[in-house]
Amino acid sequence: MADTLVKICGLQDVEVLKSMKSLPLDYIGFVFATSRRRVTAEAAAELVAELKEWETGKAPHAAGVFVNPQLKELTELLRTVPLDVVQLHGQESPLFCSGVKQAFPQIQVWKALSVAGHAPDAGTGIHALLESYAGTIDALLLDTYDPQGSGGSGRTFDWEQIPLYQQAAAEVALPLFIAGGLHPDNVNELLDGYAPYGVDVSSGVESNGLKDIAKMTAFVERVKQS
Repeated sequence: MADTLVKICGLQDVEVLKSMKSLPLDYIGFVFATSRRRVTAEAAAELVAELKEWETGKAPHAAGVFVNPQLKELTELLRTVPLDVVQLHGQESPLFCSGVKQAFPQIQVWKALSVAGHAPDAGTGIHALLESYAGTIDALLLDTYDPQGSGGSGRTFDWEQIPLYQQAAAEVALPLFIAGGLHPDNVNELLDGYAPYGVDVSSGVESNGLKDIAKMTAFVERVKQS
């Protein structure tokens, strides 16, 4: 079985990023949407440059997180920041996602889906939703529904819904990442119960709103040694 992929999101500080260079990470996320973790294009370019010197020999991929961006906005930012992934966290339609893939064929497009308290149509609706995105994106990410924003709430959703999404994602050949309220103390429960393709963490590896190298190390070790 392949290792579960790990993405740590919301990096802002170069010195913090330098302290992470021994961790076997697969993706590092930079937030360009409205958020306390938001970074400018110039700051992100400096951060992404640090990924080239990763100590494990395998540099993590750079993912940019956006909420309902315009194609022009993405075009301008990508001139400054060499991203590997565009992660869309808003209400972006399959048509828009397809347009992003066509405009930037060298970049992966991920679509985040907000999971509310119950599954739509007990699976039928999920299949139809994921089928509508098939061919327009490269991966899906499940996050906790947050009426105040588009993710980063630090809360988990009902994990019993995960198999419905996993089955539908497998039928349309889309990898599925899990986010929302993950931290070092609960990630093994997720891995043991659902074996996701990848996990995405942000607030769960922070202390007082800042990335905590001890928490990040513990999280990555527990995923990769699971």
